[in-house]
Amino acid sequence: MQTKPLELQAEAFSSGARRGARYLQQLHDKPVCAETARLDLLDPGLSDKGIAVEAVLDLMETIGGEGTVSSAGGRYFGYVVGGALPAASAARALLSAWDQVADSLTGPSVIRMEEIAISWVVDLLGLPVGTTGAFTSGATMANMTLLVTARDALLARLGHKRGAGLIGAPQLRIVASAEIHATVLKSVRMAGLSTDDIEWVAVDDQGRMKLAVLPELDAKTIVLAQAGNVCTGASDPIKDLTARCQEAGAWLHVDGAFGLWARSADALKAPLEGLEGADSWVVDAHKTLNTPYDAGLALCRHPEEMQASMAIGAQYLPATTPSPANRAPEFSRAARGAETWAALLSLGRNGVSDLVTGFHLHAKRIAGELKTMGFEVPHDVHFNQVFVTLPGAEDACARIVENVQASGEAWFGPATWQGKQGFRISVSNWSTSDEDVDRLIAAIGTAKDELT
Repeated sequence: MQTKPLELQAEAFSSGARRGARYLQQLHDKPVCAETARLDLLDPGLSDKGIAVEAVLDLMETIGGEGTVSSAGGRYFGYVVGGALPAASAARALLSAWDQVADSLTGPSVIRMEEIAISWVVDLLGLPVGTTGAFTSGATMANMTLLVTARDALLARLGHKRGAGLIGAPQLRIVASAEIHATVLKSVRMAGLSTDDIEWVAVDDQGRMKLAVLPELDAKTIVLAQAGNVCTGASDPIKDLTARCQEAGAWLHVDGAFGLWARSADALKAPLEGLEGADSWVVDAHKTLNTPYDAGLALCRHPEEMQASMAIGAQYLPATTPSPANRAPEFSRAARGAETWAALLSLGRNGVSDLVTGFHLHAKRIAGELKTMGFEVPHDVHFNQVFVTLPGAEDACARIVENVQASGEAWFGPATWQGKQGFRISVSNWSTSDEDVDRLIAAIGTAKDELT
């Protein structure tokens, strides 16, 4: 009897899941760096008839698997790339079988999960009641979504209608931290605004905006602040910025891709006091919260403004149908927000706080032990980021990075901050253990001894 199509799919799905489980079980001993020597074997040529599913998975598991960086494991400390919590990872597998489009007409249950997840995030971060949001591919698209909304809202207040384009529109001002993330600037350009005319605000020795040199604001101004400097983890003085922006009628946008989650932990939330007074916020679930990629989140306290800028407006769609297409750039996409729902539901409030606090404690330990070795950490450990340099031998830092990466013991990348050469360690994986930190410290110490 011929196997039914969906039975074939179920068998293939199970085979892929078994192979994924094997991969995860090997991560403790697998080198963190990728083995790339055999990647050309991934191109056996595209045959006329194709090959069996198991053969495809065999090739993917062997050659593809060895060519992965082990960012899912606890010894990866690069680029604030979080791992994937068990519930979130399992949810992705189940969602793959469901194959739902994120829209209430085509995926009512997953849209409900997204809506619930957004409400939970708003609550955890202490944002205003009524804040709306949408899941995007990451912080870049979330920033772009909200900068378009800010642009349209300010122009509309100045009498320039949405849809009229930017030709002949009043000139908007952008005031930004001198160390705002590069992806925010990319988003500014994608929103049709100029990065050449940004009014830069100098930062202090922690990477925070200096309020003393903040220019006079007005109702034509978008202020770009950050929660979580990529090198130091520090946040701009949000409370005072909020007061200045509200007084002037300016729009305050906070990029907090990883750092906004500090608001959920009592020991870390003080620097984010006043966050609720901003107009828009960006946060990633796939970083600090450890959902699978990709799950950015654009949040706005002005639902009507976000809807006016992002709504799809197709005549064949019911006007009252909930759809992410009315709050974000994509028309159709996977139900990525359901993974955030699963992660939050599995953790609970205390679990989120413990996760965030654990990252901070690991980062403090790493900073302390590296300073004992003779390295310098020229900032306070505000959250999960540690910038490290070597006094008198800054040029050795890049070689230390290469040595540790090549050893397979850990992975982190080089960085330059405020004129110093060094490297940056980001702690953002739920599975990072004390043993993983031990191995990181030992690998750095060995590299330092060999190279200096």
